[in-house]
Amino acid sequence: NSDPAKLLSTSQQVEVMVLEVDMDKRRISLGLKQTQPNPFAAFAEQHPVDSIVEAPVKSVTASGIVLDIDGEVEGHISAADLAWGEGSNKDLLKEYTVGQMIKAVVTDIDPERNRVLLGVKQLQEDPFTRLLGKAKKNQPITCTVSKVQENGIEVYVGGDDSVVAFIRRADLSRDRSEQRPDRFAVGEKVDALILTVDKATRKVTLSIKARELDEEKRVMAEFGSTDSGASLGDILGPVIKRAAAEEE
Repeated sequence: NSDPAKLLSTSQQVEVMVLEVDMDKRRISLGLKQTQPNPFAAFAEQHPVDSIVEAPVKSVTASGIVLDIDGEVEGHISAADLAWGEGSNKDLLKEYTVGQMIKAVVTDIDPERNRVLLGVKQLQEDPFTRLLGKAKKNQPITCTVSKVQENGIEVYVGGDDSVVAFIRRADLSRDRSEQRPDRFAVGEKVDALILTVDKATRKVTLSIKARELDEEKRVMAEFGSTDSGASLGDILGPVIKRAAAEEE
């Protein structure tokens, strides 16, 4: 922005606003900008929240990007608002250069604090909402193992690496002997049941154990009953053989 003081000359008549009077120090504080229209208020009228703006990059900092919207108003984009995902987006800052024209969505405007917040990721649909917006408890979902840890496995939900969930060791299998994270490999597809979806915190809880128990319950309901004394193996044996014969 231009220095307003350089635009004034000696003896020039200007309209100012009295900001403070200190009788003890015999000092009066005046303000020039208070007599002029607030550019941030004007921006808010022309570009409400959720509207899209396009402006050049003024600077790139360690925490985000500053856009020069019209010479008077700056828009700030935090690194977290560059892309959807659980990880850090600081590496994405390297892709932006001063003078580069980019589009962003207005996420917040505070004319009193001279602040405009923008986001790049908001130009695209939130993958969490797309994948889990209508998800319900006990709904099955396919995931991809992204990390194997001692206390469980981390997975990408629904094949999208923007939504990450964690399946703890106790939920890896109905059989205690199979509750071992090391039997899974990164990139492996696994099916699990959704236990909880918290849209406020963007957290989802999954369980492979619950899926296995649910599958067993459905098989028992369709092919046998606990009253008959038949085990799950007794029930599934003929079903598996019949399926194999049909494939042959």
